[in-house]
Amino acid sequence: MLIVGHRGARALEPENTLRALRRGMACADLVEVDLRLTRDGIPVAIHDATVDRTTDGTGPVKGYTIEDLTRLDAGEGETIPTLREVLDLIQGQTGLVVEIKEPGTEAIIVSVIIDRLPERLFLVSSNPESVTMAKRLLPGVQAGLIYSGATDDPIGLARSVQADVILPRWDRVSREVVEQAHGAGLLVIPWTLNREEDIKEAARLGVDGFASDDPCAARQYLQGGTKKSATPAR
Repeated sequence: MLIVGHRGARALEPENTLRALRRGMACADLVEVDLRLTRDGIPVAIHDATVDRTTDGTGPVKGYTIEDLTRLDAGEGETIPTLREVLDLIQGQTGLVVEIKEPGTEAIIVSVIIDRLPERLFLVSSNPESVTMAKRLLPGVQAGLIYSGATDDPIGLARSVQADVILPRWDRVSREVVEQAHGAGLLVIPWTLNREEDIKEAARLGVDGFASDDPCAARQYLQGGTKKSATPAR
């Protein structure tokens, strides 16, 4: 079962930073980052549309040039990394899950990725059109549809946008969903699992992987050990 380091290892380090990614890479099969564009069109790893929550700055990400953005403190002296920096860090060491946060940015993101393809890559989004576009731009990539709300037919929707993976919020996962997805040839990778009981239940249900804020604790749970889960940071 694949372990995805959610925003690197956000329970332990400032999320979506190189420091968090290094921490996640110690135990995860893949690490995940969220991507948005700066004012000058550079893909950077940050979850929110503004920098307020995760840095010492204020205002929208798209209001900053890359030069100005990298002056912000993203925690523990870290800066907001560019996608290029993320790819250089993980090259040859682990896989990558890229969440496309903004529809219309897919071509720019793919143009950066294409020369530095990780050993395993998932391009995922909660926006169905972004999933379709990712698959069109990189036909060989594994594309995934994220969802959290009630969806009448997530399997059908995923297939209609050419997804290879569904990434449901954990409370949307059931044995029926897993079986239907597998029957349609889709992987199931829920988010975000941090408690030992949830991780063991996910294994029992037969999911293909899961995202965790503390990949090393998750690895230990899967191997039968017990470790106190860390409290999510920031």
